[in-house]
Amino acid sequence: MPIKCYRAHQGLCGGMLVHKMRPRSSTNLTKAPARRATLLLAILSVLVNWIAPAFAQPAGSGPNVALSLVTLKSSLTPGDQFAVAVIFDHARGWHVHTNSPVVPKGWDFTPIPTKIVPSPVSGLTSGPVQWPRPKEILADLAGTGHPSRYGVFEGKAVAFLPFVVDGNAALGKRTLSVLVNYQACNDKVCDLPQSETMTIELDIVSPGTIIPASADQSLFAGLDLSAFDAIRASFSAGTGTTQATASTPKPVVFPVFGTSFQIDASGPVGLVIMIALAAVGGFVLNLTPCVLPVIPIKIMGLSAAAGNPRRMLMLGLVMCAGTIAFWLAIGVAIAQVASFKAINQLFQTPFFALGIGIFIVIMAVGMLGWFTIGLPQSVYSIDPKRESVGGSFVFGIMTAVLSTPCTAPFMGSAAAWAAFQRPFVTIIVFTAIGVGMAVPYAALSAFPKLVDRIPRTGPASELVKQVMGLFMLAVAAFFIGTGLDPLVRKPIDPPIRWHWWVVASIVAVTMGWLLYRSWSLTRKLSWRLTWLLLAAVSTLAAGSAARSLTDRGPIAWVAYTPERFQQARDAGKVIVLDFTAEWCLNCKVLEGTVLHRPEIVKLLTGPGVVPMRADLTGNNAAGSAKLKELQWVGIPLLAIFGPGSPEGQKFDTYTPTVVREAVSRAREPRLGLIPLP
Repeated sequence: MPIKCYRAHQGLCGGMLVHKMRPRSSTNLTKAPARRATLLLAILSVLVNWIAPAFAQPAGSGPNVALSLVTLKSSLTPGDQFAVAVIFDHARGWHVHTNSPVVPKGWDFTPIPTKIVPSPVSGLTSGPVQWPRPKEILADLAGTGHPSRYGVFEGKAVAFLPFVVDGNAALGKRTLSVLVNYQACNDKVCDLPQSETMTIELDIVSPGTIIPASADQSLFAGLDLSAFDAIRASFSAGTGTTQATASTPKPVVFPVFGTSFQIDASGPVGLVIMIALAAVGGFVLNLTPCVLPVIPIKIMGLSAAAGNPRRMLMLGLVMCAGTIAFWLAIGVAIAQVASFKAINQLFQTPFFALGIGIFIVIMAVGMLGWFTIGLPQSVYSIDPKRESVGGSFVFGIMTAVLSTPCTAPFMGSAAAWAAFQRPFVTIIVFTAIGVGMAVPYAALSAFPKLVDRIPRTGPASELVKQVMGLFMLAVAAFFIGTGLDPLVRKPIDPPIRWHWWVVASIVAVTMGWLLYRSWSLTRKLSWRLTWLLLAAVSTLAAGSAARSLTDRGPIAWVAYTPERFQQARDAGKVIVLDFTAEWCLNCKVLEGTVLHRPEIVKLLTGPGVVPMRADLTGNNAAGSAKLKELQWVGIPLLAIFGPGSPEGQKFDTYTPTVVREAVSRAREPRLGLIPLP
């Protein structure tokens, strides 16, 4: 007798779970593209609303801080001295960070220091900025829920710029420009960083001219007059330089495997060149170990639509849009979030790497054809075999995400420079990285003949997809392992690296499956021997790589701490500081091919040299702070300090020759410094 159930619509009947299967109507199928288009439009709308404020934000002072520039006298004679006052008028309850902010213990927050940079002016020599005395307030800018004492400039704060007119300065009018960078905050939140340039007209007149004061002298009561004596002493000794010249932004240096070139990015032409180099760096990202494994997957996906050029172009452009959207979002985050200044911060959160690993597992399931199991409908949209619009967009984002553990030539220097510029420039440069990375996929989708020979159907095509799916599982094991590693150890402890043997095992299984299936698909001896050789070489290479990557290596690295770094500096030693992480494949390549060479090992372990390592696999606060101090936004980075290089020589790509020469420069003060970005 049939069982009646009056609660079937709730999914329960007599304590049993009832599954209801609803047929997919043709109406739903026809509406699916419309729904996807609506979803994409919604995503674009959110991005536009997110980005628009960054572009609309005016530069200069806002209602919370008003800036002004005052000089005691605007007419000067050769040999005269004068000062310029930079006045910060803060609204009640608001302040700016000091020129050297000290972050309270427990704050996960990076303040923007206040900077005052005068322009170079012929005939004027300036001294260091005289800053006002900081005032302590109670603030909670890190959102801890517990206010801490924090030194700031508030109320009416006045900074002074002392100048001396050269004795042989030519007569005539001049314009002095002063650039002020600052960030206004109250006790809980901060505005966007601001930049404002103010100018004062000066006139150098002949000696004996009567010059009246042009400002209230009481405003300059806090000026330290000894600054003028220091300027004259340094100038007469021939060692003085203007503060403006010393503070002028340095050219951006692009080191590329032993050679380097500089770009002056201060003008419009320099900005265009920086954008172009950022795009080149994005293009080169596709050739890094992080991205290479997924490129064949996308090529195969595009080949499936090669018979329909219009659809292939559309899918390729959607994927490019996903790649660009990710880098654009990174640019917005760096421009607007004060505590986010480095791309590698994404992977310093272990759960981010775990999430990426799980996502790649889902992609691999699709490649292997295992989506026949019951999964949520939303999962099917990212199946790379289905080539949907949404799947292509998400795949573009994933390709960009996979590139973040690596840096490429040009990209590292461009990103490091852009991270500390105005929001508009930051966003444009990071978008250019995304455009450069997307160019190859746009070219493949625009020219179907480039992928026309890739097998689309049949046993051979399925085998290739299965092999790529297994390789994706190996990539997933890498990300999951690097995510779990920092959760079970302290940041300065040696990494565990167990996941590399899992990766090698999956590669061995993949090669075994490739060999087994290929022998059943072809009887040609030449092809069988080719697949046998490929499987053997790949398996041996994976095992050798795992053995090498899990080895601690011949260098006894000292884990970086600020105290150890300062002790080595005080002892006058050369410090070779290697910024690395377990998820940084570029770091592993440079370590194995350069740092582990016998002559470099002998150099780094020799007398007077301290090999130090900042492992950024997890939340290494001290290492991250040092990277920010060096104004760098990604790894690998090798920074070499010493008596001859107190500011450090920085390299994101290097050769044995580069390391040897940099250590030699760092040993001897008389050799000076190389240009730094």
